Amino acid sequence: MPESIIIKVATPNDLKGIIKLQEANQTSQGGTLSGGLTENQIQEMMTDMPQIIAVIDNEIVGFLLTTSQAVNNKRKVAIVDAMSGSYSGTEDSYIYGPICVSQNQRGKGIAQLLFKELLRLQPNREGILFIKNDNEASLKAHKKMGMRKVSSFHFDRADFDVFAYIFP
Repeated sequence: MPESIIIKVATPNDLKGIIKLQEANQTSQGGTLSGGLTENQIQEMMTDMPQIIAVIDNEIVGFLLTTSQAVNNKRKVAIVDAMSGSYSGTEDSYIYGPICVSQNQRGKGIAQLLFKELLRLQPNREGILFIKNDNEASLKAHKKMGMRKVSSFHFDRADFDVFAYIFP
């Protein structure tokens, strides 16, 4: 019997599951996430914009986090500042990401489902993201979602591509 995937907006009760999945996908664990967010940072993001999660059997198997420019500007994250220096986007744009899907659920369309829900909740707004330019799986997935490369930047001995989207 196929697993039932629930896509929904995260609540504070979901913080521990998001952190657990994030930690399992850090580069130190063999994953591709470029950094980590604290529980407090994610909770602040929850009060500002929708944080979308995928749940199977009461376990968070995917997340798509977003940050408004206002919250981002208060925080000053060096890699995001480097991205913004390369491409700042529209006045109402927001930061898309990180996005993460558990290793055993990849290739099942969960990232696209998370993105589709975000677009439903945030229509007609530009989203901006960066992807390490050697992360072929992520580059391919985001191009498949209709995002386009708008810039690139170099940060901490690595090259990144900047993608953007705006869909009505």
